[in-house]
Amino acid sequence: MAAPCGEQILHKQIPREQIPQDQIHREVQDYYGKELQKSEDLKTNACVTSARPVPKAIRDALERVHEEVVARYYGCGLVVPECLAACRVLDLGSGSGRDCYLLSQLVGERGHVTGIDMTQGQVEVAKKHIAYHMEKFGYQKPNVDFLQGYMEKLGDAGLADESYDIVISNCVISLAPDKRAVLREAYRVLKPGGEMYFSDVYASQRLSEAVRKHRVLWGECLAGALFWGDLYSIAEEVGFSPPRLVTASPITIGDKELEGVVGDCRFVSATFRLFKVPGSSCAGPGQVIYNGGIVGHERELVFDANFTFKEGEAVDVDAETAAVLRSSRFAEEFLIRAAGADVTAPQGCCGRRVKEKICDPFLLLEKLAAPAPACGPAGTCGPRGCR
Repeated sequence: MAAPCGEQILHKQIPREQIPQDQIHREVQDYYGKELQKSEDLKTNACVTSARPVPKAIRDALERVHEEVVARYYGCGLVVPECLAACRVLDLGSGSGRDCYLLSQLVGERGHVTGIDMTQGQVEVAKKHIAYHMEKFGYQKPNVDFLQGYMEKLGDAGLADESYDIVISNCVISLAPDKRAVLREAYRVLKPGGEMYFSDVYASQRLSEAVRKHRVLWGECLAGALFWGDLYSIAEEVGFSPPRLVTASPITIGDKELEGVVGDCRFVSATFRLFKVPGSSCAGPGQVIYNGGIVGHERELVFDANFTFKEGEAVDVDAETAAVLRSSRFAEEFLIRAAGADVTAPQGCCGRRVKEKICDPFLLLEKLAAPAPACGPAGTCGPRGCR
């Protein structure tokens, strides 16, 4: 079994931003609160890309979101993890509240969604429509609330330790000058076994000073984009299990001036999932069987770019994946046994074992664009791993 994603990435020193944080916060607030009035005002597709077709249930839920909330939405992709019923969810950089109102329908009245954003105008738009949505959803009392504050300082907004099952964010961590602080705070407020599920913009290399100081590129989520490999280092430093790459989509820049500033650096919108795995859950590799109990994913669960679990089929998983499934909200959806247990599993080309993990979102883009791979020696096939 391959080493976890991240172990093969060189842990070089990660440069910290030299631009004052307050200046970045002010400029981003102005960009999203004053200059942008609708998603069509954006100069790149960084904040409007989507890597997967949207399921009908999600499309129907989006139809019930107020038109002003949708018009002021600037996220990069759709951030909707599975298995949400009755969960407590925190949305970092919730903006106008589109994702919060979508998730409000999926967690149900027994769940709760909190949105936090630093831009007053966006928070006001979100709050203005709470009553509208609760009536639309048929709820007796609100299961959403919105706070103005900084995702690097969730404690200042009154958010307690281990108070959420899931933290999401949609194209906003790239707007934060201190990524470590954001992940550290997300880790703090997550319950043991909790998940951070987020889409954001990543760069193919560490960014030049000219890019990092460009005001418009900050607003477009590009100047603050992490080199994708640095995410693995930061996540490990904070305490998360290694990031699990879910999807990736290309980002294009439709502005000649901005293309000149960016140069040969490439950008991608990618979704990752990070888990807060308790130490007691860590054991050896295992074999798991998905029971098909997650609504909307009854036949198969595409967990990430490396693991798809089909109902009733046994899959060998590494120790890291076994620990994630065992400790998280997914535990009741799987039969989990120690490796080597006597479980009947399907045979064939791409059946049971992932030999190498893909963790580079740019490699995932290549894989998605390439023809389906042929079987290799011993009936194995799969993506290229970390480079």
